[in-house]
Amino acid sequence: MNAFRKPIADRPAITRRQLLQSTMAAGAGLTILPSGIFAAANSPGNKLNVALIGTWGRARAHFNSIKNENVVALCDVNEQNLAKAAEQFPGAKHYVDWRKCLEQKDIDAVVCSTTDHTHAFIANWALNRDMHVYCEKPLGNSVEEVRVVRANWLSRRDKLAAQVGTQRHANPNFNRVREMILDGAVGALQHVHAWGNRELRRPGYLPPAGDPPPHLHYDLWIGPSPMHPYNPGYFGGCLGWNMYWDFGSGQIGDMGSHTMDLAWYGIDAALPTTAEAFGEEFNPDVTPVDLTATFEHPANDWRPPIKVTWYQGAHGGARKKMDPYGNGHGALFVGDKAQLAAGFGNHKLMPLEEGGSLDHYTPRPESERIPDMGGFQEQWVNACKGDLKCDCDFKYSGDALEQMLLGLVAYRVGTKLEYDGKAGRVTNCEEANELLSRKYREGWTLDG
Repeated sequence: MNAFRKPIADRPAITRRQLLQSTMAAGAGLTILPSGIFAAANSPGNKLNVALIGTWGRARAHFNSIKNENVVALCDVNEQNLAKAAEQFPGAKHYVDWRKCLEQKDIDAVVCSTTDHTHAFIANWALNRDMHVYCEKPLGNSVEEVRVVRANWLSRRDKLAAQVGTQRHANPNFNRVREMILDGAVGALQHVHAWGNRELRRPGYLPPAGDPPPHLHYDLWIGPSPMHPYNPGYFGGCLGWNMYWDFGSGQIGDMGSHTMDLAWYGIDAALPTTAEAFGEEFNPDVTPVDLTATFEHPANDWRPPIKVTWYQGAHGGARKKMDPYGNGHGALFVGDKAQLAAGFGNHKLMPLEEGGSLDHYTPRPESERIPDMGGFQEQWVNACKGDLKCDCDFKYSGDALEQMLLGLVAYRVGTKLEYDGKAGRVTNCEEANELLSRKYREGWTLDG
């Protein structure tokens, strides 16, 4: 066995009997509940009462995974989107205000597919009402938001399932990459690079462009953020609004969530102890396109201290040359013996120097591979009914996002930050601490 091979955290060994039971159950359309009792996955007594908050865009990717549940509530600020979703789920009640939706007493679980600046609000309010939550990425729009939601879920993790929508995690390639890092393919891990090359440049918030159409409840779309005049350019998908500070975190929260997940899954990290970043000139309206952020992480029980660096925009475009596949979004794990390049669906182990040896590494046998997770949304649905375990829960994904959002803070202050992750405070820059949270419009609260 390779010296670096360690057990997979939170993945207990499966006995032959359990494997046979689960295989037979899958073939029969059954779910094994925590008690060990078999239950038909779609039996009338084993269905979730689901609220779909946000019914267009990413929400449509959830239709198939919840169609066999009881969809009891639909909520969208756009009444036309609401009407289209009602064609799929005609028995659901309709809302335009998610706060009123969450007061419906029979809801068991919530799927949040709204704008980024409302994710933490909806997730936290749902948890406060003991509802399971699937929240599209990112989990929050500030370090404080992520910390609040994560802490709330951790206090309820023995009764609620939570998943963040980094659905690329279901690709078996993620497991292969994790296995190789744990099994010493690169030797002692030293530095992990992750990048994205998307470049969407905007000069500032959009100018006023008349009144919103009557079917759009624009004030509710703005939600807790400062008011901005209506402009149809904000609509049509997340790339119309997520680069603006009041509505999103740009590529940090968008493709950065997906790509950092590829790196995060292989390093078993928690929160960084430092963060530093540089990029284009600061724009008070728009998040940076070109950015490099580096974080230091302490050693854990199987690897030494490491650095993690995120590159985006033109910086990310330059870094994709590190990858033999030329992935626009990818990761490179560098150790003292080799380096592993990976995209969402590919990977390649390479020597540190041309012509170097890779004889130190032996791939694990197929029988010892991490099992495929199957459907990403389906994992959450089954977790709500069963063991409550999701691969991208609010702890795993929350930690990764807190790191990334801390990078934006470091970029804004232009200082290397020393971070106390336990307290959620920067210890060497008070200006940075003021940027860990957001200010909300009167009448909106994160903890409702």
